[in-house]
Amino acid sequence: MLPSSSLREYTSFNRTMLRVSLLCIFALTGLHAGWQTRAEAQSTTATSPPSAAAEGVQSAPSLAHARDMVTRGRLEDAERELDALALQQPEPDGVERLRGFVAYQQNRLSEAEAAFAKTIQQNPADMESTEMRGVVLFRMGKPADAIPVLERAHAAVSSVNVDPNYVLAACYMTVGRYDDARHAFAMQYGFQPDSAPAYLITGRQLFRHELVQPASDAAHKALEIDPKLPLAHRLLGEIALAKGELPEAITELQKERDLNPLDGELYNRLGDAYIRSGQYHEAQQALDRAVLLEPNSTGPYILLGKVLLQQQDPVMAIMYLERAEHMDPANYMIHTLLAQAYRTADRKDDAAREFQTAAKLQSATTPKPDTQQ
Repeated sequence: MLPSSSLREYTSFNRTMLRVSLLCIFALTGLHAGWQTRAEAQSTTATSPPSAAAEGVQSAPSLAHARDMVTRGRLEDAERELDALALQQPEPDGVERLRGFVAYQQNRLSEAEAAFAKTIQQNPADMESTEMRGVVLFRMGKPADAIPVLERAHAAVSSVNVDPNYVLAACYMTVGRYDDARHAFAMQYGFQPDSAPAYLITGRQLFRHELVQPASDAAHKALEIDPKLPLAHRLLGEIALAKGELPEAITELQKERDLNPLDGELYNRLGDAYIRSGQYHEAQQALDRAVLLEPNSTGPYILLGKVLLQQQDPVMAIMYLERAEHMDPANYMIHTLLAQAYRTADRKDDAAREFQTAAKLQSATTPKPDTQQ
């Protein structure tokens, strides 16, 4: 058993590692090895006392030392320490849990899952490892296997740590259990499970996962419960826009405008719908409002550039597009539109420069085929 002070430190470390891992899921981006940022690593190095290894005095393997190496980003060294600890009989509590975190951070999901499974076998009450095993199974493309694991952890872990609800909800969505997903989202956000906001947040997440028809059904149900719920008509408008149903998109977005007239993103979406419908005057009017409400968003400036190019007004288009380029210089679409505007304004050198910049940026963001065998 660890002393009480070490146990508190160890528990804090485990919760930090769990939350870092879960937050990576919520971004819905690929996870990468090396979860700690450079700034955090420098801060840890600056504030932590020198380790025995740094002073040239290597003590006997210990879980605390392995944990310190993980914190410093020395994952391979930590694994060697864990291998040495695993040879002890009985294996110290926490070795396989930490091994699972290390493997997870290096994107070695099968090894992480095996380590967390062994941890649970050693200590069935370890709910943090149970949560992490569910997260790993979800990332391995096994949502059906992840659900009972996450449900078990969900029933035992304090509701203060709400993050696993999202992973569980994502699993439910993947296997088509939309009502269960709604209940999980409702718990995460503190909504009643059958309330209008619960249906709306579920619809938003379903749409994000490209489950269009269930998303539409959820948004309609939200409005059935509360016809004046903000953002529900906007979601239906975005769904219609994604399906290319422009008249319906405009109708829904106009309904949202009547309920929620100060939503800048709404006018951006409405302007986009008008552009696609060829209603450039209405588009310009909507986008002007979007700029006033969201002056730091590039979307309305880009769309205004498109509108003004269609209206043969390159000078005004250049003004808006240069503003967008200043805000987001790495956006190749902005440079492409700016090149078109310069060319229309007979600024040939500027147009050539912008076309070249757009081509470089687009090439840099295009995935390259892996030629290694």
